[in-house]
Amino acid sequence: MNAAVLRDVRKVRFSALPPLSLYVHLPWCVKKCPYCDFNSHERAGPLPEKDYLQALTRDLEAALSSVWGRRIHSIFIGGGTPSLFSAAAIDELLAGIRARLAVEPDAEITLEANPGTAEAERFRGYRAAGVNRLSVGVQSFNDAMLKALGRIHGADEARRAVGMALDTFGNVNIDLMYGLPGQSLDMARADIEEGVRTGVPHLSAYQLTIEPNTEFFSRPPQLPEHEAGADMQVMAEEILAQAGFGHYETSAFARTGHRCRHNLNYWEFGDYLGIGAGAHGKLSFADRVTRHEQPKQPREYLKSNSSFENRDIAPRELPFEFMLNTLRLVDGFEAELFASRCGLPFSFIQPGLMAAEGKGLIERNTTHVRPTERGRRFLNDLVALFLPAQK
Repeated sequence: MNAAVLRDVRKVRFSALPPLSLYVHLPWCVKKCPYCDFNSHERAGPLPEKDYLQALTRDLEAALSSVWGRRIHSIFIGGGTPSLFSAAAIDELLAGIRARLAVEPDAEITLEANPGTAEAERFRGYRAAGVNRLSVGVQSFNDAMLKALGRIHGADEARRAVGMALDTFGNVNIDLMYGLPGQSLDMARADIEEGVRTGVPHLSAYQLTIEPNTEFFSRPPQLPEHEAGADMQVMAEEILAQAGFGHYETSAFARTGHRCRHNLNYWEFGDYLGIGAGAHGKLSFADRVTRHEQPKQPREYLKSNSSFENRDIAPRELPFEFMLNTLRLVDGFEAELFASRCGLPFSFIQPGLMAAEGKGLIERNTTHVRPTERGRRFLNDLVALFLPAQK
C-alpha cells in the first residue's frame, strides 16, 4: 500500500475518542478442552476468589489514569469458565467496577457460563448482581460430539442450562461448533435446528479449527473434509436466516435488537480496557493508539505488582488492525469509521481497497465498504492486502 506516506506518519489525530468497553478475564475452568487455545487453566481446589478480586481491583486502579472521564458502554466477563465464580464474587466485582468507572446505566454486561456449572440459584444471583446477558458454551446437543470435544457436560445438561438462562436473563447467546470429529452434515444441521428451537435471541456458530498449543494440535482428530465443513457453514447460514436471525459477523447471528454490543465494539475497532490474567486491551488517546496486556499465568498474575503500561501501535500498522476487525462484519463499515477509529485519513487505505476490489473481495461506494461473499470466504487473503509494507 502507500508505504512512502505511511513511513512519514508519526502520530494520529483524534477529534473524539472511540466507545470504551471493559473485558474481565477469569482464567479457571474445571477441565481444559483439547481444542481450546484460550488462556484457561484447570483448577483442582477452591478458587482464590478473594485474592483474584483484589488483583482485578489493583489492575483497574492502575489503569484509571488512562481512561479517566470516559464511560463504559459494555462489560464482558470471559474465561475460562466465569460461572465457576460465586454470585457474591461477581456482585463484588461489578460493584468495584462501578465504584471506579462511569458505567452507562444501560450497559450490556455479559458473563460466560458452562452448562456443567449451571445452577438456577447461581444464575439468579448473577442477574441480581447486574449481569444482563449470558453466553452459554453449549458447542453441541449431541452427546457423542460433546465427548469428542472433551466437554464436561452432556446434551441434557446443555438443554437445562439454556432453559435456566432464558428464564433468568432472556438475553442469551449460545455457542455451537460444527466440523467436529465424526460429524456429518445431518448431525450439524440437527444442532443448528435445536439451537433455533431453544428460543435464544443470539447464536454463535463456529467451525472447529485446530490451533497450536492445544491437545488436538499434538494429536489431531479426524475432522470432516474441507468441502464438508464449507457445506456445514452454508447450511447454518441458511437455516438461521430462515429462522429470522441476522448474520452480522463471520460467526454471529442475532434476532433484531440482540446483536452483542460488546463484540460489535471490538469489530468496529472501538477501545477496550482488559483486566485479569492474560487480558489485553486497546486504548486511544488524542494523538496515539495503544495496546496493553497482563501476565498470562494466574500464579504470576496474582503475585505481580500491577504496572499498567500502554504500548503505542505504529500508525502504519493501524490500517491492517482496523481491517482485521471490521471486515469480519457482514455489512462492512462506513467509510468515515476509519478516520474516527484510527485518527488517519481515509486515503491511507485506498490502495488496499483498490486491490481488494480488483480481486472481487469487496464492494464499495463513496460511503461504505463491505466484503463480498467471496471476500468473506477468503477473509485472510482480503485482510492481508492491508498489511504494512516491510521497512
